[in-house]
Amino acid sequence: MQLPTIPKFGRLSKKQKITAGAVAAAAAAALTVTGIAATAGGSATAAGDPTGYSVSTGDAAKSVGTQPGLASQHPISGQTEAQKKAAAEAAAKKKAAAKALADATAKKKAAAEAAARKKAAAELAAKKKLAAKKLAAKKHAAAAAAERAREKAAANRAAERAPVKHVTPAPKKVVKATPAPVVYPNNLDGWIRHARVILAEHNIGGASYNGIYRNIIRESSGNPNAINLWDSNAAKGTPSKGLLQVIDPTFQAYHVSGTSWNIYDPVANITAACNYAWHVYGGMDNVFSAY
Repeated sequence: MQLPTIPKFGRLSKKQKITAGAVAAAAAAALTVTGIAATAGGSATAAGDPTGYSVSTGDAAKSVGTQPGLASQHPISGQTEAQKKAAAEAAAKKKAAAKALADATAKKKAAAEAAARKKAAAELAAKKKLAAKKLAAKKHAAAAAAERAREKAAANRAAERAPVKHVTPAPKKVVKATPAPVVYPNNLDGWIRHARVILAEHNIGGASYNGIYRNIIRESSGNPNAINLWDSNAAKGTPSKGLLQVIDPTFQAYHVSGTSWNIYDPVANITAACNYAWHVYGGMDNVFSAY
């Protein structure tokens, strides 16, 4: 008997071919059973078959249950489960890899942010340090400029002293017993000591030893022949002269009797300058700059 054909059988997958073969075998068995007659001894003769070929019903039933197509369906189901398991494992690995990548990216980003914060802090500290340095330099420059301005103002006051219009007469000399003559050394110490004795005799105060010495060192460094030929007084034709740099008009106006009229004479120069300071500033001790 010819089995039924399956259209496009060659295009089917392996699983589909196995299933189709089993169906065809079952159909053939069914046709065979219905076309035979059972015999008394357990066999059947095919109806209308002139050859009298006999088929055992028991064998026919067994052959249907052992068709290759029907038995092969169980392994196919197991293979699908394995594929699912492999796919699940692959998905789990992919998820774990994605998580590891995300963690690494987050760690890298955190490190970059920490480095950026550290760099910003360092830059801010450097800016603050530079600003403090500039401020200190600015304060120093301002202080130096203020000091120069004070010195210039003092020099201008000394240069622009108004001519003496009125001179208070020196106090009347008190007659005292003539003391034994004292010989003073011909040096700065002797000149100052001698001048202070004469100032005391004329009641001219405010001229301590240290006050006189301090102003002499500043004005002439102790040189009785010192002369200033560059300032405004010199430009007017009256340069400052001697130990305490007195100009001629001041020396003549405040000359102390009993001393030399030579402006370069150390004792005469000191006493005239101290007499001037006594009347204008209250004493040489109050003079700390050009006067």
